[in-house]
Amino acid sequence: MRMTRQYKFAASHRLHSPQLGEEENQRVYGKCNNPFGHGHDYVLQVVLEGTPDPATGLLVRLEALDDFVDRILLREVRNRNLNAMPVFETLVPTTENLALVADGRLRKAWPAVFGDGPSLAGVRVLETARNSFETPGGRDRQHALHYETQRS
Repeated sequence: MRMTRQYKFAASHRLHSPQLGEEENQRVYGKCNNPFGHGHDYVLQVVLEGTPDPATGLLVRLEALDDFVDRILLREVRNRNLNAMPVFETLVPTTENLALVADGRLRKAWPAVFGDGPSLAGVRVLETARNSFETPGGRDRQHALHYETQRS
């Protein structure tokens, strides 16, 4: 069984790569390269996979999941400039990268809290009504964990 829990948060960012010149950054990122940044009302979807507990009928206690996601990720990104986060000092804070960072952080801390319970199947970050980014499944799940671990 799969379950998806949704979290909303506002954050700002500026898309700008130090590896590109000013003109190239403007060409690649357009209005998202505004030196003053811009904001989004993001939606983070956390997808769990497992078998409901036979005694409770629950896949996970929602309060435990909510506390975990808040503690591991949301407190750091909510109402913040993503560019100011240490992980984004050398990483462009695109929503693609935000999804990979979110997945990696949650996945790294997951076993200590949920143990043999449901597994983290992945995350999806909705940036706008037209754009969403989902972390990979299968063998590529380790990529997200490695990606975050190397940049923390």
